Amino acid sequence: MYLIISEKAIAGKNIADFLADGKVIEKNILNAKVFEFNYNGESVRLIPLRGHISDVEFPKDYSHWQSVSLQRLVDAPIIYSKKEFSIINCIKNSALDATKIIIATDADREGESIGLEAINPAIEANKSIEIKRAYFSAITKKDIDKSFENLEKFDYNFAYSADARRELDLIWGAVLTRYVSLTSGQLGKNFLSVGRVQTPTLALIVDREKERMNFKKEKYFEIVANCNKIDEKKEEFTAMHKSGKIFDKLKADKIIEKNIKQLNVKKITTKEKIVKKPIPFNTTEFLRSAANIGVSAGKAMDLAETLYQKGFTSYPRTDNQTYSENIDLKEIVNKLASVPEFVDDVNLVLNQEKIIPSKGKETKDHPPIYPVVGVKKNMLNKDEWKIYELICRRFLATLFIDAKTENVSVLLDDQEEEFVATGQVILDAGWKKIYYYSKLNETILPKLVVDEIVNVKKIDCLEKETQPPARYSQSSLIKLMEDNNLGTKSTRPAIIQKLYSRNYILGNKSIEPSDIAFSVINSLQKHCSIVTKPDMTSELEKEMDEIAAGKKEKLKVVKDSSKVLHSILDILEKEKEGIRNDIKSSVKNSRVLTKCAKCGGDLIIRTGKTGKRFVGCNNYPKCNNSFPLPQKGTIESTDEICEFCNAPIIKVQTGRFNYKMCLTMTCKSKDSWKKKETIKSVESTKKQVGRKKDISNLNLEKKETKTKKVSNKIKK
Repeated sequence: MYLIISEKAIAGKNIADFLADGKVIEKNILNAKVFEFNYNGESVRLIPLRGHISDVEFPKDYSHWQSVSLQRLVDAPIIYSKKEFSIINCIKNSALDATKIIIATDADREGESIGLEAINPAIEANKSIEIKRAYFSAITKKDIDKSFENLEKFDYNFAYSADARRELDLIWGAVLTRYVSLTSGQLGKNFLSVGRVQTPTLALIVDREKERMNFKKEKYFEIVANCNKIDEKKEEFTAMHKSGKIFDKLKADKIIEKNIKQLNVKKITTKEKIVKKPIPFNTTEFLRSAANIGVSAGKAMDLAETLYQKGFTSYPRTDNQTYSENIDLKEIVNKLASVPEFVDDVNLVLNQEKIIPSKGKETKDHPPIYPVVGVKKNMLNKDEWKIYELICRRFLATLFIDAKTENVSVLLDDQEEEFVATGQVILDAGWKKIYYYSKLNETILPKLVVDEIVNVKKIDCLEKETQPPARYSQSSLIKLMEDNNLGTKSTRPAIIQKLYSRNYILGNKSIEPSDIAFSVINSLQKHCSIVTKPDMTSELEKEMDEIAAGKKEKLKVVKDSSKVLHSILDILEKEKEGIRNDIKSSVKNSRVLTKCAKCGGDLIIRTGKTGKRFVGCNNYPKCNNSFPLPQKGTIESTDEICEFCNAPIIKVQTGRFNYKMCLTMTCKSKDSWKKKETIKSVESTKKQVGRKKDISNLNLEKKETKTKKVSNKIKK
């Protein structure tokens, strides 16, 4: 018997269906789901995992934060504890009669590590079992058949490199988190998380916010001439003063005072511009594009993984941006013709004389992300379709022609002042017809000729201000993490999600650090900056690559990293008092929302005996002014007062979403909330009634079908 291990059930079922010589039988063995079938004359049992079946952790003796010294925790033994007992027992039981175990998990480091977790119990039960690896980049019959016909050796070094990361993240995260939390007295659910990758990432976000806070806005002026042709049509257009941003108000005033009434067309420059088609999706560019259409990095990665497991798209974790010659691009395009939403775009691609794909960075890992089959919209849920469509449109766009525009620049003057009018006309939208997430804009100028005189209806002097650098979006943050070698293509979405879950960052399109993020990063940068810089983390990533290449041993990399952590702890112990005072002071200030309207004291966030938080005056019991608070999310002050009741308005951040609310629960400002709740309640009732009708109709259909079957049997 052959034993096959897949990473998840959905992938396992597809692999079984593609390999089976006949029927696939689903069974439950020792409370674990398995698929049994025949393949090339051999009986096969495929056991799907649920991702990692073991946890990386310290022994229980090290779980008490206050009694275990941090220096001791650095050198604590690390154990791989079993968590999916039914699956592990099933592997052991199945391995007894198996001659070969084939690992068919995701073909990356994490997949190799997960595969090793399945190999260990198999060897424990049967030391003579042969170990093989099936590598594939898409779950299609063609790819699965090819990988199982060309089985390879299992890459232990690849697995060890992933395990090294898990162990290092555990050690650094546990030690630094306990240090900062214990030092600042922030324990329980208020503990302060610090990590090997998440803290340098958070520092980048905080540093950008500091840039914004320290940015000094400067006024400037733009002078715009509103013109029209001197003819019957009197076509209008605008031209901007050639100086662009004018920071000298006197200079701007002098131009306006000239009261220019006419301008002469001095020069016309026309250029044809080629807008290159996009390059294929690697993981980073896919996540950035998904974030730009409103899907968070973490959710986009999960959805792409689901589409891959279902056999709809290729493997989503890749650095490659060039299609290999082995991929039949035309065949895939033809498959997409079965999807109504892509028919017109498919015809555009197929009607070309020759399909020439764009190329980007080429690596030896998986191919770029692309669709492998055509999937109808009704086969996917709303979010899955959104990501599937993004991947399909990107794929088709990489195979279509470049876009072309004609760009016109017109120089006008009145012998003293020069103005410039610009226009853009789309000659051929090319790939942008398909990839509508990226649009071309047109600015139509009237037909102008050199030495033509145009009227100036009026001249506007627009007063503007220079703007601080923009906050990072999830899209730009992922690129920044890649540039600084923070995390991997697989882990970056999870790191960003962790920062949200720890209430360190707020906002969705624009990421803003919370007050507690400022306090942690500011204190660490002041007292032990190495923890907040990407350099050390980047160096560790290189060492993990060397483990994968077989140039370094996992044990040595982990031990060397532990030595560095010991030296960092020495620094932190010396700076303990300063860190304690900094964080405690920041946390205390972050709890002050506003001044108390009754006594002039501070309204602060408190926790009651029941564990629920509320706003109360710090002069209690002399002043009993208080307000209830939402029990979920991060609370921040806004310095705003409610127009209805004069109570403070707060900002509530829950995950990636935020809203403002008045502290008075019965305030008129909440009337609209009550209406929404009523509408939701009515809609919910309608849905429930609808579901009951659907179930009733379904049961009726089943009864009718059963009656027909019985009737047919009687007739026979």
